[in-house]
Amino acid sequence: MSVEQKFQKLATDNAPGQEVRQSSEGLAEVTRGDKLAGRVVDFSHGDVDAHPPTPGSFDLFSAGFQAGGSQAYTEYRGDQSIRDLIAPRLAEFTGAGVDAQDGLMITTGTQGALFLAIAANVGRGDKVAIVQPDYFANRKLVEFFEGEMIPVQMDYLNAGEAEAGLDLNGLEAAFKAGARTFLFSNPNNPAGVVYSAAEIRAIADLAARYDAVVIVDQLYSRLRYSGVSYTHLRAEAAMNPDNVITIMGPSKTESLSGFRLGVAFGAPRLIARMEKLQAIVALRAPGYSQAVLRSWFAEEPGWMEARIAAHEAIRDELLSVLRQCEGVSARTPRAGSYLFPQMPELAVSPGDFVKLLRLQAGVVVTPGTEFSPHTAASLRLNFSQDHKAAVAAAERITEMVNRYRR
Repeated sequence: MSVEQKFQKLATDNAPGQEVRQSSEGLAEVTRGDKLAGRVVDFSHGDVDAHPPTPGSFDLFSAGFQAGGSQAYTEYRGDQSIRDLIAPRLAEFTGAGVDAQDGLMITTGTQGALFLAIAANVGRGDKVAIVQPDYFANRKLVEFFEGEMIPVQMDYLNAGEAEAGLDLNGLEAAFKAGARTFLFSNPNNPAGVVYSAAEIRAIADLAARYDAVVIVDQLYSRLRYSGVSYTHLRAEAAMNPDNVITIMGPSKTESLSGFRLGVAFGAPRLIARMEKLQAIVALRAPGYSQAVLRSWFAEEPGWMEARIAAHEAIRDELLSVLRQCEGVSARTPRAGSYLFPQMPELAVSPGDFVKLLRLQAGVVVTPGTEFSPHTAASLRLNFSQDHKAAVAAAERITEMVNRYRR
């Protein structure tokens, strides 16, 4: 594969946040000419103005700045005192110990952690099992590093309420075919489903049987809705602790995306590889920003509960609007802030419909093709938005479906 081909496969034109940048003129025309001024809703990422960052986060950032060089130039894997602080919090949350010295590193966002984890495990010709649909960067990074992707399907629309719907037979077939790395998000991005305890236990058993490394992205594992239980892969007895990396971060749920913070924790041998690469790619996570991690898992009482309740209310009203539109299928997300509704057959292509939504309705969405080739008819909506604006935007989506229905 040539260098040009590798970069073509990254295909970031439809990545979250890119639509607005690449079509700002078109959106400007919409807002002036179609009575949409003030109503453009960008569902490609969360609105940190509608859901502001955790209280005190800026004060911690300022304190990091005031600390000067000691905070600006931390170890490549992050400030040791901060790692010492958050390691027991992560251990309590996930149900398994975290080695602050050798088994934890602070990264440039969870996106940075994902890049490092894949790079630490995947080279040319290596086979990697990847869920479809799943986070858009998974497939692109495996392809960029010239690995061979073996897709494992997840029937999220037809699975039981408490299941993600992963094809476990397909996962074992991928391992039998030579995959020695498995990559997935839990809760799933884009569908918002949560893997059941039985599914997680089966993943751990299969990974142990085939000596496979598992990289699990748990970015939204704190934003879980009413009555939803969650099983952490790293706490499963069958899961070899030397073969698992967990990725998290105070980004989406806490609206701290702008600080570009993530963490990866687990197998020391893999963390060591990831640190070496981070030292070359970015040196370290932003030094002053690292100080904001002191607030993580230490928010004021009731803050997280209120954040979850606000998102659950938006989720439920958006689902109500979308499900009133004939032919739209949408599973209720059990965690995270994503909806992944499937559209009925339209008179325009899915790609054109995404463009028409932006230009005619002032609604920016992420096309389903970002997450899997077989979910082209779906749209991903990040509903971490102003409640009223999000509902109005969902109503405009249904109007557009009816306008272009075949």
